[in-house]
Amino acid sequence: MKTPVLLCVLLFSQSWAFEFVIDGEWESETSGPSGQYHHSERYRRSVLTSEEEEDFEAIQGNDITVKSYKVESRITSRFAHTTVKSSVVNSGANAQSIGFNVQIPKRAFINNFTMNVNGITFVGSVKEKTVARNLYAQARARGKAAGIVRTNSQAMETFRTEVHVPPGSKVEFELHYQEMMQRKLGVYQHTLHLQPGRLVPLLQVDVYIFEPKGIKFVTASNTLGEHLSELTKITHTKEKAHIVFKPTLQQQRKCENCTESSVDGEFTVMYDVERESNAGELQVSDGHFVQFFAPSDLSPLSKNIVFVIDVSGSMWGLKMKQTVEAMKAILDDLSMDDYFSIIDFNHNVRCWNEDLVQASSIQANEAKKYIQSIKPNGGTNINEALLRAVQMLVRASNQGLTDPRSVSMIILVSDGDPTVGEIKLNTIQKNVKRVMTEEFSLYSLGIGFDVDFDFLERIAMDNRGIAQRINANHDAADQLKTFYSQVSSPLLRTISINFPENAVNNVTQNRFDKFFHGSELIVAGKLQPSDFTTLQSITTASAANMDLNIQTEADIHGLDSVLSTHQHSFTGFARQMWAYITVNQLLAERSLASTANKKRRITQRIMALAVEHQFVTPFTAMLVEGHDQGRAERLIADSPRDSRHGCCSATVPLSGPQTVKQLLYSKPPWIQPTNAPTQEASGKLESTAITIVENDPHFIIHLPKSNMDICFNIDSKPGHILNLISDPGTGVTINGQLVGSKKMKNNKIDTYFGTISIYSKTHGVQAVVGTNRIDLMEGRNNHSFSWGATAELVLNRMRVTIVKEAHVTVTVDGKISVMVLLHRVWKKHPIQVDFLGIYMSNANKYSTQVHGLIGQFAKEPEVKLYGVHEGADPKKKEATMEVKGNKLAVTRGWQKDYRRDKKRGSDVYCWFIHNSGKGFIDGSYTSYILPQLDSFLTSI
Repeated sequence: MKTPVLLCVLLFSQSWAFEFVIDGEWESETSGPSGQYHHSERYRRSVLTSEEEEDFEAIQGNDITVKSYKVESRITSRFAHTTVKSSVVNSGANAQSIGFNVQIPKRAFINNFTMNVNGITFVGSVKEKTVARNLYAQARARGKAAGIVRTNSQAMETFRTEVHVPPGSKVEFELHYQEMMQRKLGVYQHTLHLQPGRLVPLLQVDVYIFEPKGIKFVTASNTLGEHLSELTKITHTKEKAHIVFKPTLQQQRKCENCTESSVDGEFTVMYDVERESNAGELQVSDGHFVQFFAPSDLSPLSKNIVFVIDVSGSMWGLKMKQTVEAMKAILDDLSMDDYFSIIDFNHNVRCWNEDLVQASSIQANEAKKYIQSIKPNGGTNINEALLRAVQMLVRASNQGLTDPRSVSMIILVSDGDPTVGEIKLNTIQKNVKRVMTEEFSLYSLGIGFDVDFDFLERIAMDNRGIAQRINANHDAADQLKTFYSQVSSPLLRTISINFPENAVNNVTQNRFDKFFHGSELIVAGKLQPSDFTTLQSITTASAANMDLNIQTEADIHGLDSVLSTHQHSFTGFARQMWAYITVNQLLAERSLASTANKKRRITQRIMALAVEHQFVTPFTAMLVEGHDQGRAERLIADSPRDSRHGCCSATVPLSGPQTVKQLLYSKPPWIQPTNAPTQEASGKLESTAITIVENDPHFIIHLPKSNMDICFNIDSKPGHILNLISDPGTGVTINGQLVGSKKMKNNKIDTYFGTISIYSKTHGVQAVVGTNRIDLMEGRNNHSFSWGATAELVLNRMRVTIVKEAHVTVTVDGKISVMVLLHRVWKKHPIQVDFLGIYMSNANKYSTQVHGLIGQFAKEPEVKLYGVHEGADPKKKEATMEVKGNKLAVTRGWQKDYRRDKKRGSDVYCWFIHNSGKGFIDGSYTSYILPQLDSFLTSI
């Protein structure tokens, strides 16, 4: 285990001095051939005791007056810029040191620090470490320096600075740090640590959130005490939220007459954003773009899991008890579609079952009994245990036991270094990497602080997983269960988010192995100079029994205009977020680099980006400079090397950025579904003969042999389900459910199609198109999509193409295609409601058994028309029609085809048949009313 390192620098200048400290590790650039790190420099070491941790105070010093302590966070599109400010006066009779300490998340990058001492301002700037140290050395020759080495907690690190000032001196501190919000279990969580250490006349926390697509919910909580929990005020509009916490001096007191502050704990804001169902969110700002992707209404993929549990002697007691408790809950969470087994290891390796077994309640209960019987003892043979786990997954795959679309993973729980068998960490990493396939992932959970977490993180990242440290305390079971819940519901695999190659560059990793429910995928990049006004992306992925292809687009200039009008938004969020993601991915890539040369090349890229975007990283330092009577004073603050800059999400990229050439026009080529006769690849609609169902609902049947269009209405009731196509031969039925207008018009409720169902009994798949969403169903799998994004979906021989807010084309087996057109009306329209139009091609290939209101005309009836004469309306001629042995009085009129013009439509002239098509359709229209959306027509 590496020695934790903290570098602090102390500079004396005339009558006052400064000290800067950041807790964590510092790593030199020297690296041995085995990949192990060696420190070329050593600093004096000190241990941070538990008492020191408990005595943490944001402001330290005796006989000082704290005028104010303010924390402000501006969160824009999941990226947070936090500023911590404090104003302090040395009110004592003697010179003394005043400390300013800030606990920040390990995932955050410090990017600015300023300090004003008696009117002299010291301003921070990030530079390469060697540059900063050389500049500091020049100042050190005029002062004194001291160094300490230590670490702090698991999730946080501490920035410390001290200034020694004369009596009456006023000091103002200001620290800035930035971080990207991670979505876990459907929530973004922003935590601020408030520990001023004393009563403060002006204590205030402000958190401003701006999310362009809207905020779904926002809550705030704290661990500061019950009487303070009610002081938080939240103002929430659609796109903005302001959370303020501002206790008065009296409210800060532990008791009515106490001089101690009760403000000591965490202040947490949690929120989520509104999303178009399963559509990505693409934002463009400041010459950069960020693509967010977090689908939800999808059926989970089945899982194949091997739990690998360390049962060596060091796991005895609380660790094992907590692990067993967590495993019992995890086993209960497995579904019947999942397969699992358990391997436990000390110096030996044992399997509860040599093969994966289905996660039935009986097998889960047997597994619980097994883990409860384990008695930890002996050494630690991690290498053999992991190799056995991989072999188990490979064997299950070769035997066809696992679903090809399922997700296979190994979850390792360990608390120590290997002591038996292969003990070289680098060799173990290579051994596992050699046998793992691209379909498998490894997740590492390190219990306690005596485990080599760096190794667990590297081996996880090397195999498409992540690592997490678990505190070895009484809530370890909850920590284990929480981690499992984050990976227990995979929704997608092999995800790729692509952009036009001549429109963007410097794209962050955009291929991901898995996507888990409640998380989020984020891809960022730079825009290339171009004349485009919009940017498009295409996201492809595999879901449970379905492939999907989603298009997202964004206005290149729109968001900047919006941000400029919001006072508390972070206008540079896209630029900084791109740099933040890129630096984190480079740090992860560096940790896996096999040679010193590769490490050095990556390090150079990290340093260049960190200096440009002012991030304090393991390879940069903040040089703080001030001027006192023309003399420059310099001091530096280093960042530790630690695990916070590893893999930045619960999904690990498969490879580097990918681009796509097709998105150079308004509609990508995949908009045209197979054999869909209503649309060309360019997005233009063809003039092929079709059947149309529109408005109240008006049926237009084209008869090709007679070159005639016949119209009729169906005067049914809201809620009725009408059969349009019923074809037992192909197993396809197409039905529509009616919805009524809001009010009567001319003593009549108009009806429209509000839902269209296309069901293939042969393939067991159904598409249900509504005015709000599109559902795809197969057995227990239910996938939901909105009208808010262009997408192409393939589910077991059914292809569904969604054109954003326009139409959906569903094609079954490449033979039967239907286009459903969306009609939106003004939300406050007094009468009309949103409804759907249906368009079917005469080229559809039905069987001879097809029937239904439309299907019966696949075999064209003989039609004779005679006696054409002027009608009561001079614009509408009348005639007599002979069809199916009936003589019908018909009227020449017109209906609308809305494919080309959704507002005005195109006129289609047709012969209108009265009385709900009586005499033209077989039987009465009431014979076509069905009980369910997937019902077939049985008789007429």
